[in-house]
Amino acid sequence: MIEWLLLPIDPSRLHEVGFNVAWHGRLMVLAWAFLLPIGIIIARFFKIMPRQDWPREIDNLAWWRSHLYLQISGGVVVLVALLLILTNPGRVFQIHPHAVLGWTVVVLCLLQFIAGIYRGTKGGPTEIGADGSMHGDHYDMTKRRRIFEYVHKSAGYGAILLSIGTIFTGLWDSNAPRWMWICIALWWCVLAVVFIRLQAKGRTIDTYQAIWGPDPVHPGNRMKPIGPGIRRLNEEADE
Repeated sequence: MIEWLLLPIDPSRLHEVGFNVAWHGRLMVLAWAFLLPIGIIIARFFKIMPRQDWPREIDNLAWWRSHLYLQISGGVVVLVALLLILTNPGRVFQIHPHAVLGWTVVVLCLLQFIAGIYRGTKGGPTEIGADGSMHGDHYDMTKRRRIFEYVHKSAGYGAILLSIGTIFTGLWDSNAPRWMWICIALWWCVLAVVFIRLQAKGRTIDTYQAIWGPDPVHPGNRMKPIGPGIRRLNEEADE
């Protein structure tokens, strides 16, 4: 069994990759199969923590910090992996499925960081301006903020879904051993099960409500939440 697992997926080809290619693959798997999807799961399902006394306790930043650190870490890892493949000795540019998918997810990753920089101000009761105003792009859900959320969520989920194909085409191109295919496939299954279970439990709470509560006095609570499967809670129902 061990010998079978150690064999490359295509026995007719050799599994021989150099230092740059090997570490490019390892780092990309670390980023796209672990750091980035875990960061997305935290942001989607843990805006209100299980023991948080919401809505009395609002704006819990644990999810935000975890999401931010994981996504930045993933972005740095992607950059290092990209540099490794671009400086690979004897590299020849070719258009093939892995390259097309790979550059697509890299561009989407870059788009996420650019969008994050230009997402606008926060505002709200916790960030009152010098003039006493609570106005902010997020609190007021301005057009700028709504565009950011559509781009951020669409590009984020799109990049993760495309990264699955990118990883497996990379495994095929390098003729990776069978155990790598099995382990990565099982890990994606684990992520899918976790995602489905948390979604079924209704943990996809609207970011706006998680930060400022359900009171309709807040302007964003009078708007439709952005993104599929996002829940709006009712203060009376949770008391």
